[in-house]
Amino acid sequence: MKAALWYDRNDVRVEEIDEPQVKKGYVKVKIKWCGICGSDLHEYLGGPIFIPVGKPHPLSGSTAPVVLGHEFSGNVVEVGDGVSKFKEGDRVIVEPMVVCGKCPACLEGKYNLCESLGFHGLCGSGGGFADYTVFPEEYVHKIPDSMSYEEAALVEPIAVALHSVRIADFNIGDTALVLGAGPIGLATVQCLRAAGASFIAVLQRKSIRQEYAKEFGADVVLDPNEVDVVAEVKKLTNGVGVNAAFETTGAAIGLNTGIESIKYEGTLVVTSIWEGETSFNPNSLVFTEKKIVGTLAYRHEFPATIALINNGEIKTDGYITKKIALDDIIKEGFETLTGPEKKKQVKILVTPDKSLL
Repeated sequence: MKAALWYDRNDVRVEEIDEPQVKKGYVKVKIKWCGICGSDLHEYLGGPIFIPVGKPHPLSGSTAPVVLGHEFSGNVVEVGDGVSKFKEGDRVIVEPMVVCGKCPACLEGKYNLCESLGFHGLCGSGGGFADYTVFPEEYVHKIPDSMSYEEAALVEPIAVALHSVRIADFNIGDTALVLGAGPIGLATVQCLRAAGASFIAVLQRKSIRQEYAKEFGADVVLDPNEVDVVAEVKKLTNGVGVNAAFETTGAAIGLNTGIESIKYEGTLVVTSIWEGETSFNPNSLVFTEKKIVGTLAYRHEFPATIALINNGEIKTDGYITKKIALDDIIKEGFETLTGPEKKKQVKILVTPDKSLL
């Protein structure tokens, strides 16, 4: 079968590899659509981050090259022995967590914090930029008949945003600042609206993404090249600051602006993946009892995300800005999302089946 494999930084190749075989407790999925994630871009530009190089991943036993892609939808085409929840033809998505199930975090149900954590599409267990993949039944979810395969491929990134809102202990009526209007930032805006936010500001430099942020529900979009974002946020919140800020840029400006924009005892949630170190003055936390908390992926949020999309509380209009064939993933996908046209895109979906285009 055909698949996109990560070999090294700036080196992704579409190649023929062996088709995966289903095994006990697993289902085999024929891929319809798979989104290109910010994590994929970090690996492309600055990796390896999650991808095992040199030393095999403790759960997959694999090293690079690895099949990429973890935001995907498809059909079940085969089930392994012992599978009871799925049958051939079921429409599904995969929650791409590769976990041990035995460490303290897993035993607490916090499997996203597994001490051996890997991600399908990053750790070498297979992935969604391919014709087929296999995955444990436990982390496969049916999608409603009313949900398109394209919408279903958006569940994974939206679940990331939903988890970050939960980690913030966000309450109805709270105020928020979202730092960055890329796919995760826009999904965070939508999740905050669904959570009952009374005010949402977005930090975004001048580009079409400013318009996207307004369309997705931001009350105001602030360009750090044109205004003092912290001062504007304070002014718009009666001098207090927002209850929570969500850092999705992976850049120092996002982290520092977020810290300064939250109110006393406010929370900054760091959702972004970083390619390097950064710094801040701890006194900005100590003097005001502010909190910084990291958030990784999701746990138990897929059912809620599916429901929120299916009932219309989270809209998918505008997310998908381009659909491409797997054969064209380098030029039309990675190069587009890392080049001068990147800010015109929200989510690019990839399919191995050209008849869907």
